[in-house]
Amino acid sequence: MAVIKATDKDVDLLARLMRSEAEGEGQLGMLMVGNVGVNRVLGDCLDFTKIRNIQDMVYQRPGGFEATTKSYFYQRAREVDKKLARRAIAGEKFHPATRSLWFFEPPGACPPQWYNQPNTGRYKAHCFFAPTVEDCPRV
Repeated sequence: MAVIKATDKDVDLLARLMRSEAEGEGQLGMLMVGNVGVNRVLGDCLDFTKIRNIQDMVYQRPGGFEATTKSYFYQRAREVDKKLARRAIAGEKFHPATRSLWFFEPPGACPPQWYNQPNTGRYKAHCFFAPTVEDCPRV
């Protein structure tokens, strides 16, 4: 059962985002990007109050994903990528992205906070940051 509504086009779009943002970090890294995306759709908080679906989330400006500006993002999603996207849409969560709304790849260590949001951990090259329950109770 999905935690957010998603059409086949949405699955494809999320799959392309997950691959283009984190393919080098393997399937688990891609799933964590999926967690962040789903959390942004669910959140209705902070920078994401106008995000209602996967397309809004992927193409949000400002504050969206850098991968959407690269040609690799626009390549067709593979079936394996779509399966991972469906898992994220179904609500599977992976630490440290469980409640995260942000991630980025710093040149060194993860900062303890990013835009006043606490660091929840690192997976390979990416640091993840989650809002407080008070700031985003729905995530």
